[in-house]
Amino acid sequence: MPFLLRVELPDVPGSLGRLASAIGVAGGDIEAIEIVEKRPDGTALDDVLLEVPGGTMPDSIVSACHTLEGVRVVWISRYHAGGNLFLDLEAVEELTANPDEALERLVELVPVVFRADWAARVHRAEGILHATPAAPEELPFVEVLDRAERLELDDEETILAGARLSGNEVLVVARRGGPEFLDSELARIGHLAGLANTIARP
Repeated sequence: MPFLLRVELPDVPGSLGRLASAIGVAGGDIEAIEIVEKRPDGTALDDVLLEVPGGTMPDSIVSACHTLEGVRVVWISRYHAGGNLFLDLEAVEELTANPDEALERLVELVPVVFRADWAARVHRAEGILHATPAAPEELPFVEVLDRAERLELDDEETILAGARLSGNEVLVVARRGGPEFLDSELARIGHLAGLANTIARP
C-alpha cells in the first residue's frame, strides 16, 4: 500500500541515508524521495513515497523515523496516485504540448505535482469551469492576490491554496487533512498558474 511521508530532517550529509535505513528496518520500501524545501535553519523537508506491505502499520514507520536525532514526521497519509510523480518541468512540457487545453491540463496536473487531493478552475460568474473528479460540485469564487496564497473555506479538514489565472478566474488546490502548503509550494503553484495562463493565450 503506497504512503506519502513528509519529514523534516537535518540538511547534512548522511541524514537521508539514515532515514532510508530506518524506514527499511521498519518494513517500508522507498519508491521516491523529493526535496520539498531547504530551510535557513539547516533543516530540510522531504516527501518520501513508500510502499508499506500489508500487516505493517504506518505508525511503526513514524516511530522508526522519530528514533533519529533531529528527524520529525510532519505528516503521513495513503497516497492514491501511487508512484506517478511529476516534476514541475515535466508539467510545463505537458502544458506546452497543447496550448488550447493548457488551463484544463494545469488543473489535472497540479494535484499530482503537489500531492494534493483535487484542483479546480473557478470563474467569478460561471462557477467551476474544470475540476478533477474529487473536487466538490460547487465552489465559491475567492479573490486571490497576484501571488498564490493559502485560502480558507468552511471545511476545516481541507487545506486550500489558490492562484489567480485572470481577473475572473482562479485555480484552487486542496489537500484533505494536510499538510499545509509551504511558502515554496505556493510560489511554485503561482509560477505554474502564470505559465499556463501565458501558454493558453491566443
